[in-house]
Amino acid sequence: MSRSHSQAAARQAAIDADLPTLSEQDGIRYLHFNSEWIQGAMRVARPSELVLAYTQQMMAWLLFVQPGERDRLGILGLGAGSLLRFTLRHTRSQVDTVERNPAVTAICRAYFRLPGSERSVIDHADARDWAAEPHRAGRYRALMVDLYDSQAQGPVCDEVSFYRDCYRILDEPGVMAVNLFGEHDSFGRNLQRIRDAFNGRVLCLPEIDEGNTVALAFKGHALDGSAADLLDRAARVESRTGLPAQRWARSLLALM
Repeated sequence: MSRSHSQAAARQAAIDADLPTLSEQDGIRYLHFNSEWIQGAMRVARPSELVLAYTQQMMAWLLFVQPGERDRLGILGLGAGSLLRFTLRHTRSQVDTVERNPAVTAICRAYFRLPGSERSVIDHADARDWAAEPHRAGRYRALMVDLYDSQAQGPVCDEVSFYRDCYRILDEPGVMAVNLFGEHDSFGRNLQRIRDAFNGRVLCLPEIDEGNTVALAFKGHALDGSAADLLDRAARVESRTGLPAQRWARSLLALM
């Protein structure tokens, strides 16, 4: 078996192992991949709300770029569709989502109110291959990267080549938000590779109780505004979306 066939077989085996399952408690429906690890959540009464704190932080790129109707946003890893539902509600942009497992998309359509919209496209592909496609260069105002499998032992795409492709497909200015495990062995390795790919222009939001750390990586002048500008944008984002954007801005300013 050739190396490429071996890699393809390994990827397919990983997809087969990520059997999506459900649980529900106190009005919140959870997605799992055949394990106790939570891969996504939806409040049944308010499906567009971001339930998990780290998914809220994945929207912190709104502090730095303002997406318009001509912009594209990329979501790498569908999960329970939380980021897709939120971005379709709160932006006018086209949203391209990458999900390697069609069974995850199917369960989202059946149980997680996956929205049907002419602004939404879901590609069933490996995120590495998707990001490497030449025609995507400079196409996305923001990328939200949340790529975990049933083992939840760090992102399944963590090569520096992958992060460089994410940099390449961002427009200028552009921001990538990545979900990392702050207490996990993979954290330092991923953070350094993101820094290498984004010329060191990376900030991390404070780690939350569940252990997630969201890193923001910047292309172009997205990081070049003043403190007053950032705080002003945060107030507007918070007013419009209900996200704790002003708290994020204060935390990030302490690092800048």
